[in-house]
Amino acid sequence: MFLKRREEIEEALQERILILDGAMGTQLQDCALEEEDFRGEVFSGWGCELKGNNDCLCLTRPQVILDVHRRYIAAGADIITTNSFSSNRISQSEYGCADFAAQMARAAARLARQAADEAMGEGLSAAAVVASGLSSGVAGQGRRIWVAGDVGPTGKSLSLASDLADPAYRRYDFDDMVQAYKEQIEALVEGGVDLILFETCFDALNVKAGLYAIEQLGLDIPVMVSVSVGDRSGRTLTGQTLEAFYLSVCHGNLLSFGLNCSLGARDLEPLLADVASFARCRVSCHPNAGLPDEMGRYNETPEMMVESILRMARSGHLNIVGGCCGTTPAHIRAIAEALRRPDDPVSPQD
Repeated sequence: MFLKRREEIEEALQERILILDGAMGTQLQDCALEEEDFRGEVFSGWGCELKGNNDCLCLTRPQVILDVHRRYIAAGADIITTNSFSSNRISQSEYGCADFAAQMARAAARLARQAADEAMGEGLSAAAVVASGLSSGVAGQGRRIWVAGDVGPTGKSLSLASDLADPAYRRYDFDDMVQAYKEQIEALVEGGVDLILFETCFDALNVKAGLYAIEQLGLDIPVMVSVSVGDRSGRTLTGQTLEAFYLSVCHGNLLSFGLNCSLGARDLEPLLADVASFARCRVSCHPNAGLPDEMGRYNETPEMMVESILRMARSGHLNIVGGCCGTTPAHIRAIAEALRRPDDPVSPQD
């Protein structure tokens, strides 16, 4: 079913570095949404606060999500990610919304699909092209845009003990994780995604559950795995090295393996070079806009991020690049323009 899409993506990756979109949360924070925006009619009278549960907005404020996707497409993104990071039963149980998880995932996929299809089928409007600051060759008719179903780590670890007094106890076991992922991924596929992105991964066993869920569903969908490290040493929160993590999940016939979140682009450079030395698939990176300051703000400018990303690209260590926490359409636009500059072409990793 997805073989043709994988071939299309691989063909594009032979020609250029693909641009992933940036942070969804940063854009939503700028919208100054209130509790009522997250509740809408769907969650009216809900028993707990929902503000901050961004996946709810796919059901209650779909236009807001759609507009974010459109801004990233206008900025030059080749791949946009669905607003479904927490659209699984395990994550949504914290808000009492477990029974809405699949509905959120399906709606998230449909919104991203709509934005991608609009841009591919009709091209961006003249106003959108002007606002993006890009030429019509980057933002306009004739582009191919793929939708990645965003699957987060659930916030629970299958490897780490949650109760030091009972090291064997886990609130959720492997089968629970498989079922949660299976429901989420099935809904994302129903909504029209082209590939699955497991991102901000910190526990390889969680990812193995996700890969097994895909196998149980009988899907040949392309899969990206992106890891979040605990610090500059390159180890995850569960203590694994990046190579150990990769070897734990590479049986999933991955389209790409890489890094996201964690640190800014400059600090991820040496770690990405390490990944490129052992990964037998494409390599991805979508860093934060630096590290947050004491007020929780990300202060790395688009120009600062581009410097590091260009070094990664020129070293041949990069195939897919975008942004994570704190990044905006301005960051993605700067990356897209830098990597597609006619007088300074950058070749993707072989």
